[in-house]
Amino acid sequence: MKRQEKADRIGAILDELYPETPIPLDHTDAYTLLVAVALSAQTTDKKVNQITPALFEVAGTPEKMASLDPDQILALIREVGLAPTKAKNLWLAANMIVDRGGEVIGDWEFLESLPGIGHKTASVVMSQAFGVPAFAVDTHVHRLAERWGLSNGTTVERTEADLKAVFPMETWNDRHLQIIFFGREYCPARRHDLATCPICGWAATKQRIRDESMR
Repeated sequence: MKRQEKADRIGAILDELYPETPIPLDHTDAYTLLVAVALSAQTTDKKVNQITPALFEVAGTPEKMASLDPDQILALIREVGLAPTKAKNLWLAANMIVDRGGEVIGDWEFLESLPGIGHKTASVVMSQAFGVPAFAVDTHVHRLAERWGLSNGTTVERTEADLKAVFPMETWNDRHLQIIFFGREYCPARRHDLATCPICGWAATKQRIRDESMR
């Protein structure tokens, strides 16, 4: 089966399974989404959603975040992974946003210039807050794209380019969330029987199925 045919079939399955694609991180605007996504690195969405209400109560805007010091921010996010680094980056980013007018804007260069905001986080904000077509590649998307033979998985950048090539642009903003949902529900990283998976069972190569069955 050609890669495009495989992607079309996968897209149809994902559309049927997940006709709605709610953002799993609680937020109220572009800034709180930016913060939540930045906090989610090496941390579950569930944990982020547990700590952000208290954080946003006192620092739900760039101005309020900048008015704190990194230690105060750290006290509010201590339970997430890499908390000291994230606290410092949130403070630095808030100050930069304030210096540039106080608003998070839908601009790639602006977002990716902020401390602690990489391309993946910028992609989520651009797609979900501003409706700009983007294909955010997290660990779930990167892993499943390789399993399904849609990308060779050498780098996140390569995976993003490969997925953009086979899925229509108008589906990107939903598709990356659908793949995340599918990965969590059907396609875990470990102890996964590819042969019985609704997508891996036919999309993964026989060699890949054999290799993962031995892990």
